[in-house]
Amino acid sequence: MASGENVAQEYVLHHLTHLTVGEGFWTVHLDTLIVSWILGIVFLGTFWLAARRATAGVPAGWQNFVEALIDFIDNLAKDTFHGARHFIAPLALTIFVWVFLWNLMDLVPVDLFPHLLNVVFGVEYLRIVPSADLNATFGLSLTVLGLILIYGVKGKGFGGYCKEFVTHPFGPWLFPANLILNVVETLAKPVSLALRLFGNLYAAELIFILIALLPIWVQFIPGGAWAIFHVLVVPLQAFIFTVLTVVYIALSYEEH
Repeated sequence: MASGENVAQEYVLHHLTHLTVGEGFWTVHLDTLIVSWILGIVFLGTFWLAARRATAGVPAGWQNFVEALIDFIDNLAKDTFHGARHFIAPLALTIFVWVFLWNLMDLVPVDLFPHLLNVVFGVEYLRIVPSADLNATFGLSLTVLGLILIYGVKGKGFGGYCKEFVTHPFGPWLFPANLILNVVETLAKPVSLALRLFGNLYAAELIFILIALLPIWVQFIPGGAWAIFHVLVVPLQAFIFTVLTVVYIALSYEEH
């Protein structure tokens, strides 16, 4: 029994170990970067192809899907952000599709790509779900934090943005409390974005790994049920991340 437990533990740890380069703080997760780049190229390539083949009249096929998705994201940005949307709408579209593709990789069999790359290139470790890597989700959320600060200054001016930090919500006489609350609130936004996405996808990945430990003749029962449920999680988490990004930027841009 102890031997079987050790094998299962080694299997789980193996699948939760990244392909890395560097040491300590400067460790780089190559698998996360490579998979993210590939998915970004797929996103840009397929949407560029739809734009190149766009025709007048009633759209069909891939063009219809792309136009429907763009309209959906544009309406979301229009209803949430009341400034100029020439940057916010493309940003929301990019985040939604990219995070969706990140999450979608969790539906790939856990042993498929690690086994293939081990056979072809001798790669020992590989994880292909970028959103199950805290570095990826925090990297994306820190970008959102930068945009929150930029649009806060853009909407209110530098002086107005700083003034709101020390006068809202309790008035100027309680400026130390206002400053502390606003700093905590601002930093909590990217932290919550990153941890929410990471937590859901990491848990899902771990459950798929545990299911893979079952005998192959029974894996399809819990694996199929979890995959069906996860089909709902994949777009939902991408949508939540996108909506909160637009909401946070809108709250920072608008005066209170």
